[in-house]
Amino acid sequence: MSVLPAYARGESHLDAAHALGALPLLPRNALLALLHGYRATISHTYGDVCKYFPSCSAYAVGAVQQHGAVVGTAMTAARLARCHPWATGGVDDVRLAENFRYGLTPRGFVVPSPSRKD
Repeated sequence: MSVLPAYARGESHLDAAHALGALPLLPRNALLALLHGYRATISHTYGDVCKYFPSCSAYAVGAVQQHGAVVGTAMTAARLARCHPWATGGVDDVRLAENFRYGLTPRGFVVPSPSRKD
């Protein structure tokens, strides 16, 4: 199993005061939980066979984190379509969302950012 890229991990955590704000992130985090489960179990049986870096499952985690469940799944499907025996491979990082306004936990789950008081 490949390690998640640095952009897919963070230092945030879910505060009880922001728990209600995390409800819209539930589909995204449910899909991330499935991806983490896949990466912890099934992905080990394949080993490091991906031609791209990060691996397709790590790419999926980043895509879902940055762009949500629907767009992230579409980006992952496009990445999987590019992965074939004649692909040259290489570095293929997730395009980061310009307006990403959430925090990431050390395990890669998406949480609301604490509101800034300037």
